[in-house]
Amino acid sequence: MKTTAEVTAIIAGLKQHYPDALCSLEYRKDYELLFAVRLSAQCTDARVNLVAPVLFARFPTLQSLADADVTEIEEYIHSTGFFRAKARDIVASANILLTEFGGRVPDTMEDLLRLPGVGRKTANLILGDLYRQPGAVVADTHCIRISGRLGLTDGTKDPAKVEAQLRAQLPPEESNDFCHRLVLHGRAVCTARKPQCEICNLRPCCDLFGG
Repeated sequence: MKTTAEVTAIIAGLKQHYPDALCSLEYRKDYELLFAVRLSAQCTDARVNLVAPVLFARFPTLQSLADADVTEIEEYIHSTGFFRAKARDIVASANILLTEFGGRVPDTMEDLLRLPGVGRKTANLILGDLYRQPGAVVADTHCIRISGRLGLTDGTKDPAKVEAQLRAQLPPEESNDFCHRLVLHGRAVCTARKPQCEICNLRPCCDLFGG
């Protein structure tokens, strides 16, 4: 694990290169982010950003999604993969949001995990992005890979363990933006197959480079 000084340096380095720590999924309404994240499973954010606006134009309200025919939803989201499960989850979640939460996306981990297709990764993103709750850690593939390379975790690929280990080291107010910056860094520099260590400003704190 890293020292406090090293963690601070990593956070500063990421902020320098990625000052705008924004979620790459586009949305206008809170529930649209929830469903966009569901669509992003095993799919690129770029693809979701093409599909989701068309879906939400056809079903412009939460009620219209709740009333939708699942097979029609499938047609709109087919290219995102696993479309049958995703369509079922979107319609079921829309109904739960309306009947149990007054049409509002929940703001607690416990309530979010009650929604079909929502796991801790999705719940943390919602809590961090919509509600700016401190301590949210989105342990996606980029986060798992890069935090292991940096030595912020022990190299585990278990999302729950990565989440716990990062939460223990990151300042709570930094964690959500930190994870967004890791995604940007993972796409631009610290790629899965061939990390570009020679241009990475995190080299001084990186176990992969140092090793």
